[in-house]
Amino acid sequence: MFSKFKFPLLIVVFLLFVLLGDRIPFQPIGNASLQTRTTLNNFMLGLFPKKQPKNPYERTEKAIERTEEGNQ
Repeated sequence: MFSKFKFPLLIVVFLLFVLLGDRIPFQPIGNASLQTRTTLNNFMLGLFPKKQPKNPYERTEKAIERTEEGNQ
């Protein structure tokens, strides 16, 4: 189906479309390129989980709450 020459050429054309497509004066192509780039960025960001910072005082705060509940 694809020869050895056509596949790398297709990848290069796609990368140029994504990287430089919004600079093309034809508006539908520019919008499609921008939307494609935004979708790819969101996909790549979604691959990595967001790291939540750990609260080093969580155990102490829970112990204080349990102590206060026991005194009431």
